[in-house]
Order: sequence, then C-alpha cells, then structure tokens
Amino acid sequence: MNIAFLGMGLMGSRMSLRLLNAGFAVHVWNRTSNAAGPLIAQGAQPLTNLDNLSSFQIIALCLANDEAIQSVTQTLLENIQPHQIIIDFSSSSVELTQTLAAQAHAKGAHWIDAPVSGGVMGAEQGTLVIFAGGDGEVIQQLSPFFAPLSQRVTHMGNSGSGQATKICNQLIVAATSTLIAEAIALAAKSGVDTTLLAPALAGGFADSKPFQILAPRMATQNFEPVQWKVQTLKKDLTNAIQLATTHGLTLPVADRALQQLHKHTKNGFATNDLSSIIKVIES
Repeated sequence: MNIAFLGMGLMGSRMSLRLLNAGFAVHVWNRTSNAAGPLIAQGAQPLTNLDNLSSFQIIALCLANDEAIQSVTQTLLENIQPHQIIIDFSSSSVELTQTLAAQAHAKGAHWIDAPVSGGVMGAEQGTLVIFAGGDGEVIQQLSPFFAPLSQRVTHMGNSGSGQATKICNQLIVAATSTLIAEAIALAAKSGVDTTLLAPALAGGFADSKPFQILAPRMATQNFEPVQWKVQTLKKDLTNAIQLATTHGLTLPVADRALQQLHKHTKNGFATNDLSSIIKVIES
C-alpha cells in the first residue's frame, strides 16, 4: 500500500512510524514542515504539497481540530479519485465528518472516520483501539493497514458513528480525569501518601487506565512528557456538548468538566499534559 499520512502531531508521528516500521511506503506531511523531519530521517518520504495525491491508495489524516481538517481537505477533496480511501484518525465533530464523507462519496472515493483511543503510549506500542464509521467492507479490507496500529478495530456504523463513539469515550475520560484530580487533592489534604494511591487502588472498582497513568503524575507533580494535551480534551468535550444539544440532551457532568478545562487553559496550560488539571483543584 502506498500511504500519504497528513499530520505529525503527538499521535500522527507515532502512528506513521509504526506503519513505516511495518514495511509500508509512507509519505508524510505537516502544516509545520519541520515536524515531519524525524519521520523523514527514519525513511519516510516527504510530501511538499497536497495538490495531487492521486497515486496514493490511502490518505490518512491525524489533525488537530475541525478547522485544520477543513483547511486540509478543501484541496484534497477537489482532486480525490474514485476508489481512493481517506481514513480520518482525527477527533472531530460528527457534523463535519458526515459532510466530508458525502463529498468523498460523490466522487466515488471512500471516507472512513477512525478516531482512536489509547494515547501516546498506545500509538507507540500499536495498541490503540479504533472506532470506525463508514463502509464495513472497506474497513475489513483495511485490516493489514490497521494491524500495526491497533489491538482492535470496531465498525460502529455509518459515517460519523466513529466520531460519535470517540466523543462518548472522551466524556468518560474527562469526567474521570477531573475526579482523579479531586481524589488526589483530597488525599493529600488528609495526610495520605498520594504516591501509593495508584498501586493501592489497582484492581478495585475505582481503578482504570487513566487512573494508573494520571494519579502518579498528579501525586508527584510531574507532567512530562505530554501524553494528553489539555486543549485536545477541551475540544473533544466541546464537540460532545454540541452533539448533545442537537439531540436535546444536557450533560451536566461534562459541562462541569469543560468549565475546569476552560479555566486551566486560560491559566496558560493549554498545551500541558492533562494530569496538570490537579492545579485547578488545588487552586
């Protein structure tokens, strides 16, 4: 497979490397060109522009938000060819996904929304879980492509269903992460050695993967390296609130978590790791 991979952020760079190491021919692009440098140094080929990607069977996207996706796909969809497959690993709104999928389908191409969960560690280890929306037969055909990236791919339904699933995933992550911060802060005030919380609660009803990752970082105030950016979860929660509104739902826990993320962002922590949300609780 000849692959164009667009977006060399925390996730895209690691996913591209997994594909490259699995023997795929990978061409990489990023809006800030120097971000693609490390992948090119390891054998990926550079893409200098997006005007003509007709030679690629798969065009993978891993971009920051709806605005970035719209900017990149404007040219991409003008030149898309029948039977080409766009796989969008980005976390974006359901509405935009369905609009772009319809444009791709109108030209005989395929659009698969395939947001992921598992964070930077999952991207590095190839253990991501993928929620896929779109044509089930195409998704099945992509199994060799998904194999180096993920432990599981689940076809969730038609276009947009992958993004809706990711939004539900992020609702749980957001609520959990803010509660973990509250628990760490309360334990510290109560004289508990907070570095012992993660091993003490392991395997119990309060345990989870976010807890095992975030609690030790919060306990030691060590927020490096960045694994989940605050601004990323804030964007995902905003999409969740918007989606809920279209269905006449209110999400009070998500609303509260989003308020905390807004506050944290305004305090200058937008690009910091999610574990730093403990500082909102402490303040």
